[in-house]
Amino acid sequence: MRDLAIKFSWIFIILLIMLVSESQSVTATRKISKYQNPCKQFVLYYHDNLLLDPDDVANSTSAKVTSGTKLGNYEFGTVVVFNDPVTKDQSFHSPEAATAQGFYFYNMKTDYSAWFAYTLVFNSSEYKGTLYIMGADLMPEKTRDLSVVGGTGDFFMARGIATFTTDAVEGIKYFRLKTDIKLYECY
Repeated sequence: MRDLAIKFSWIFIILLIMLVSESQSVTATRKISKYQNPCKQFVLYYHDNLLLDPDDVANSTSAKVTSGTKLGNYEFGTVVVFNDPVTKDQSFHSPEAATAQGFYFYNMKTDYSAWFAYTLVFNSSEYKGTLYIMGADLMPEKTRDLSVVGGTGDFFMARGIATFTTDAVEGIKYFRLKTDIKLYECY
């Protein structure tokens, strides 16, 4: 009887070790994404026309609300708020596909870099609703990925990536970003 109890004890210990090691290996494995291809993808052009001249208020779509600090030469600490047109092509004068409403601030002392948080507001025959985009725009990089963290209307609870590519720069007055939006969660 004693031998039987010892055998069951060893079997129990071995099963317990296998269970613990299996549960650790499951939590340590990489999760494979079920989102291999975007459920929705489109390209838009974001146009930022910074107010520099007080006589140009009618054409400006963004304004500095703070001055940069004296820490570095890259506008560190400057905050810009915007209500920028977003079009389907590169022309600033094309019909708006959406409006980008939000802010960015320069957050690096050693190079140009900004952190964006904004809402794309769609009110057209093609789309109605909003997309929320935020993240770092490391300007020296050719492409930069920002997170799509939610949405409303046609983009209810959307998740994905907005890839920025600098398309045009005219000094500090104007820049245009090509924005390739890929949504991986669409409801």
